[in-house]
Amino acid sequence: METTTTPVNSFRQKEIVRQYTTALDKHIQELKAGEVEVMFEIRDFANMLHIHPVHLTNTIREVTGKSACDLFEERLVDLSKEMIATSPLSIGEIARQLTYDPSNFVKFFKKYTGMTPKKYRDSL
Repeated sequence: METTTTPVNSFRQKEIVRQYTTALDKHIQELKAGEVEVMFEIRDFANMLHIHPVHLTNTIREVTGKSACDLFEERLVDLSKEMIATSPLSIGEIARQLTYDPSNFVKFFKKYTGMTPKKYRDSL
């Protein structure tokens, strides 16, 4: 009896990753432009792709080795660094533009960079 197996990282899996990263990049650009009132969650991206959030998360991890949240947070940290470095906005204003409460933004930023946004800005 022969069984068929799905090739590792099938075309459909790669397409899901491509669609997710495209939607994620668009959302990050909207955050940067101040066009977003509420930050998307993984379930929002899954809804956009018409798949279950668990399927999205499992597929992203299988193809990339990282979770969907990891990819989102990496891009958000990069955007935060860019905005802190180049924007005349205060840290609090940047936090609000990124849909964070300022104190939560400081915690988020420090968790991923090892320093507060102010220390990061001062180090530049």
